[in-house]
Amino acid sequence: MSAADWYDELSEFLRIESVSADPAHAPEVLAAGEWVCRLVREAGGECELRNWHGQPLAIGEVRASADPENAPTVLCYGHFDVQPPDPLELWDSLPFEPEIRGEYLYARGVADDKGQLYLLLAAARELAQAGRLPVNVRFACDGEEETGGHSIVEYLTADERGAEAAVIFDSEMIAPGRPAFNVATRGLVYFHLIMRTGGRDLHSGLFGGAALNAGNALIKTLAGVTAVDGRLVEPLRKGVVPPTDDELAGWRELPAGAEALADQRARPVDGRAAEEFYLRTTAEPALDVNGIESGSPHAQKTVLPVRADANVSIRLAPEQDPAEIAREFERLLRESAPAGADLEVELLSSAPPALVPPDAPAIQLGLRAFERAVGARPALVRSGGTLPIVAALAEKGIPTIITGFSLPDANIHSPNERLRVEYVDLGIAAARALFEELAGL
Repeated sequence: MSAADWYDELSEFLRIESVSADPAHAPEVLAAGEWVCRLVREAGGECELRNWHGQPLAIGEVRASADPENAPTVLCYGHFDVQPPDPLELWDSLPFEPEIRGEYLYARGVADDKGQLYLLLAAARELAQAGRLPVNVRFACDGEEETGGHSIVEYLTADERGAEAAVIFDSEMIAPGRPAFNVATRGLVYFHLIMRTGGRDLHSGLFGGAALNAGNALIKTLAGVTAVDGRLVEPLRKGVVPPTDDELAGWRELPAGAEALADQRARPVDGRAAEEFYLRTTAEPALDVNGIESGSPHAQKTVLPVRADANVSIRLAPEQDPAEIAREFERLLRESAPAGADLEVELLSSAPPALVPPDAPAIQLGLRAFERAVGARPALVRSGGTLPIVAALAEKGIPTIITGFSLPDANIHSPNERLRVEYVDLGIAAARALFEELAGL
């Protein structure tokens, strides 16, 4: 399949502005889910967009070409919602108007995750239409992954059908030509904080130094939970399991941490951040302020603000318990808050971390499939990201191949998101090989 074969079809999917974080785009999220269903039906399968407690799920299946009753079942997951595109002025082309420039296809969602979900859909359709699909391929896709939703997790918890293996294309290669399978994902707890310190904003000349300032109070409170030398305080590290010697050896084969940071034009948080890059981003919890607002951050206005808001997330290391860490986080915040300040802590979403057994037959067959289709055996590495579905699949005993074809320079969640044009064909070929090899389960 060449770009001429897939460009128009994939572009149609990418043009749908399925931004789940913006309620105004709810119709577009539904449209993206219907688009997924249509491709499953084109493959000869059945698919419907279900309303799962207010959230859309695209649920369908393409049956094996021969003897489907005895063929293994592979469950494929992807999400059809995308991140907001702002700041728009930093895009070199319109975010929802796909454009090929040089080696890359640019568009919001092309790497995370519409473009990668398309690889699985196109591969299943190609094999099915040729009468060569050797496994039953179930699709269970959601439209709220970017907002930390749980519809797909709840669906899988209630699902009695199951599968022999699962496949998720929502990750990245280590470098061009160097694929990877993720054998662990971090969890997530996400909070909204509101700090209140009075009835109204005050004149900073008349009251500064005497009255509580909500901005100052929130900063002081957050200082009690932020990392020191790359480590969170011990209560937020409960349950952390150190990496094995094999994992440490594997990390030494990856690009140096200094290189990974430099490639993203990121500045190390401290002197050991580069040396400990993979430890900190995959095997340790990490706390980040994702947004903060108080007073008048743009206009020159000399006030003591009486309200400050922040969004704060903690990425959880494998084996940590989201509920326990959420409790410890709130306790530490309240201990750090200044006397007289009123703090509200709201848990917006959470997801557990997960581990995938690397010796599972499905993983080993997947390695063989990639070696055949891509020409390189994937490295087994942890992921610093969060996919709530992985823990749900692990709870069901379904081994999951988590991989993908974006690169570290894909600008995921940033302007100018991109995917290498050549990796569309390569990803479809790898997905075909996976379905073929997993027939051996």
